[in-house]
Amino acid sequence: MSRRFDAGYYISEGVHSIFTHGFMSFAAVCMIVACLIIMGSFTLLAVNLDSMLGDLENENEMVVYIDDSLTEEQARALQPTLSKVPNVSQLSFVTAQRAMEDFKAKRENNALLADLPDETLRHRYHVHIADIERMAETQAALEQVEGVGKGNVRAAIEIADGFVLVRNIATGVAMVLVGMLLVISLFIIANTIKLATFYRREEIAIMKMCGATDGFIEWPFVVEGMLLGLTGALIAFFVQWGLYQAVVKFAIQGNGLSLVTIISYQSMAPTILAVFCGVGAFIGVGGSLFAIRKFLQV
Repeated sequence: MSRRFDAGYYISEGVHSIFTHGFMSFAAVCMIVACLIIMGSFTLLAVNLDSMLGDLENENEMVVYIDDSLTEEQARALQPTLSKVPNVSQLSFVTAQRAMEDFKAKRENNALLADLPDETLRHRYHVHIADIERMAETQAALEQVEGVGKGNVRAAIEIADGFVLVRNIATGVAMVLVGMLLVISLFIIANTIKLATFYRREEIAIMKMCGATDGFIEWPFVVEGMLLGLTGALIAFFVQWGLYQAVVKFAIQGNGLSLVTIISYQSMAPTILAVFCGVGAFIGVGGSLFAIRKFLQV
């Protein structure tokens, strides 16, 4: 009963099997949707946290105060040395006079500050770093530069460490959940298709005895699993879109976006759709092959 590859036949049989076992197919699609949404939600959280961390790296700066015994020329001469410190991406020099002007500008209505001399503040460098996770290490290295000294570098290490910790936790949880849910999804799809296959075990046995190859028997189930997976992926994609937009709207109403920037779903949509379809197809095909394997041993 061996025959050439007939895509039309395999697709027809796969679609027919989906509608023949409608309830089980519906259950399988629902499980795929649920798994993809959970995986997608945690992954999107990790992606946004990573983006926020990148923004923090770009905007965050360390302030290096120069020893008040150094003149402006001597302070400026430290720039090549400071720029060579590992993890320093860029730095700018601010004179004591400019620092005092900025300080007074932020407190225009305070008459007590009007007579403060420029020497009250020190020359300083505003330093941007490349990797926020190495902020403490960079701070220690800057304090080792002669003319700076220990305790003369201001850095928001606690805030940076908090962002890094949250990002790492979210990424770790997302990876663990992705792995767990992939296994769970494969198991559910395999058992769903196995139930459908059970009712056709005699037909499969007859086909095997008549000379049908394993591939000829497997392909309709592979098509069935792929269609279930892709259907679940498409539904999950649009449901995820709605949920994501709802979260963004809630964040805007709560003024959350004044502190952070959330990546738009539209900008990630092609990648999300491709990943969802790939994972959905993998789950469906993998579950089908796992389910049919037992019944091919005739």
